[in-house]
Amino acid sequence: MTAGPAYSGDVTVGGPPARRELRGLRVTKVAVGAYDNNAYLLECTATGERLLIDAAAEPDTLLDLIGPAGLGRVLTTHFHFDHWGALAEVVERTGATTLAHPADTVGIPVPTDTPVRGGDEVRVGEVLLRAVHLVGHTLGSLALVYGEPGGAHHVWTGDALFPGGVGKTHGEPALFTALLDGVEAGLFDVLGDDTWVYPGHGRDTTLGTERPHLPEWRERGW
Repeated sequence: MTAGPAYSGDVTVGGPPARRELRGLRVTKVAVGAYDNNAYLLECTATGERLLIDAAAEPDTLLDLIGPAGLGRVLTTHFHFDHWGALAEVVERTGATTLAHPADTVGIPVPTDTPVRGGDEVRVGEVLLRAVHLVGHTLGSLALVYGEPGGAHHVWTGDALFPGGVGKTHGEPALFTALLDGVEAGLFDVLGDDTWVYPGHGRDTTLGTERPHLPEWRERGW
């Protein structure tokens, strides 16, 4: 199932969320905070179970998005402060279980209930997501991949992959190489061009749009 005409993936802080209906999974994207972070609410359409990816900022906005249906779990893609600014309040108000990679839990000021490592399964009701560990932007950055039944793959990349390049690696060549190698091996080498990418900031993209530019990214070093 492809995106309907109402979904573009383009959201702005203070603006309405964007909703996308996939087979088995409802995706709602909202932009929050001073750093224009994206937060994603994933809901299993069969069971109503829900996962929030990055309680980044504006707890009232996120709680309004969650609404009375509640929230089961929240995953933090990495420890940078702009991705967990609303985490404490969202957890307190919803009782949600927290998930993050063990390498990044030290930088998240809310205890992690469930550590998630590369290759682990993250279930949202009947929906199965696969975790991909991507070292470079941080040591514990996570992406989540969903294979839509009979359709394309979908991947939530945090700050590891954006339109136009991988995430910042703070001027460290070894970290840049690790991140680009990981993105190529963990995403581009195993997923098709129609894979939809939902990043931690800004607009969506696809692997097919970005794939031709991989050599350019490696040559420029960022």
